[in-house]
Amino acid sequence: MLPSRTRTDIVNIHASCVAAGNGGVLILGNSGQGKSDLALRLIDRGAKLVADDRCDIWFERDRLWCRPPENLAGKLEVRGIGIIERAWTAPVPLALAVRLTDRYDRMPSINQFETVAGRPLPALLLSAFEASAPIKILLALERLAPGA
Repeated sequence: MLPSRTRTDIVNIHASCVAAGNGGVLILGNSGQGKSDLALRLIDRGAKLVADDRCDIWFERDRLWCRPPENLAGKLEVRGIGIIERAWTAPVPLALAVRLTDRYDRMPSINQFETVAGRPLPALLLSAFEASAPIKILLALERLAPGA
């Protein structure tokens, strides 16, 4: 069972989230852009599922936090297979937003942010289907928290 929160302080968004390193990676993009696929590949590299398809986000103790809606906890859509059950963890403090796109700068500016639930979160633009996408996310997390 998930810890209860009042409905007024939670924003439910279309996204997926995994826990890696010292925080959550919020994966944002349009339907069919590869959010669940990228989450699955990060889980294969040791990340833990937080939420797939819908995320409850709130701000508390100077951080953004994420958990799955109760009816989706532990569920992950795997295209071609269907909905599978996986171990999950929550709540997690968010460390990075990954905005999925087909095109992005080769050398992006250092300080990129995504506004999530009205708050800035360090961000990375990526194409979900590049083979290196999970590795790039893990490198970005290392850059945010060296030695963690």
